[in-house]
Amino acid sequence: MAEQEEKVKCAIIGSGNIGTDLIMKIKRRSKLLEIVALVGIDPESDGLKRAARMGIATTAEGIDGFVKMPEFKDVVFVFDATSAGAHARHNEVLREHGKRVIDLTPAAIGPFVIPSVNLDDHLNEPNINMVTCGGQATIPIVAAVNRVSPVRYAEIVASIASKSAGPGTRANIDEFTETTSHAIEKVGGAERGKAIIILNPAEPPLMMRDTVYCLCDDEDEDAIRASIQHTIDEVSSFVPGYRLKQSVQFERFGNNRPLYLPDQDMEFTGLKVSVFLEVEGAAHYLPAYAGNLDIMTSAAVQAAERIVSLSQKETAA
Repeated sequence: MAEQEEKVKCAIIGSGNIGTDLIMKIKRRSKLLEIVALVGIDPESDGLKRAARMGIATTAEGIDGFVKMPEFKDVVFVFDATSAGAHARHNEVLREHGKRVIDLTPAAIGPFVIPSVNLDDHLNEPNINMVTCGGQATIPIVAAVNRVSPVRYAEIVASIASKSAGPGTRANIDEFTETTSHAIEKVGGAERGKAIIILNPAEPPLMMRDTVYCLCDDEDEDAIRASIQHTIDEVSSFVPGYRLKQSVQFERFGNNRPLYLPDQDMEFTGLKVSVFLEVEGAAHYLPAYAGNLDIMTSAAVQAAERIVSLSQKETAA
């Protein structure tokens, strides 16, 4: 029997909702990764206390405290789950020490990565950006439509439970819309992209819901539907709660009834594709309604594991 590979040591910066969920996900499911340190700035945070109880080294002195930790030298991957503003300095320090960075903030210093769409293009990057929760949920759908018919315009609306939006998410609302809009174009392939986020205060809290609108050239509906379903199956392989909420909807706009697009000051003729998604979280840390956290952390873990897996295969060869 082949000797089992030693797990790759990782650390997380950010002891809030996303960072804590990452710990739970990696501890429970990953056969390739091991969390050895959690870095925060609030010694009273639930994340730091929980990590300490699990035997994970912690510091409440931020990136400077992390560099001084004995665990630092063995860390290969660092997941940054703080804010876009803080990530700039974190990345600078981590790159000086040769650490690979998986950025879960909207800072977008490294290339945008959506695992089911373009991860293989960025396996050797020192810093990859996981876009946003809304981007992880919707950009695969834009790319799925674009594979069949060029997407002229794509708009996404991400609705998440207010209770699942921590301080980091709320501080990054502007960056969310800008980063997601750019990624819709750069990764999804749309000529023009727009992103909207809604923090829903409903009680009881609602599941994450995402709506994707694509305006594309007129094409076979069955081919588009099949491409979308293939993508749903791929994403749900690592985010089990990712699913279509209802059937894909189609609407045609002909020369006799064009659709006016005010942002682009143009009339559109072609096919409108509407996709309605629901993301149920795995409830590793927060309740199942927090699918926005689950898809973000799941995508980050999927990216790190695939990089490690391919590296191990290359070494074995």
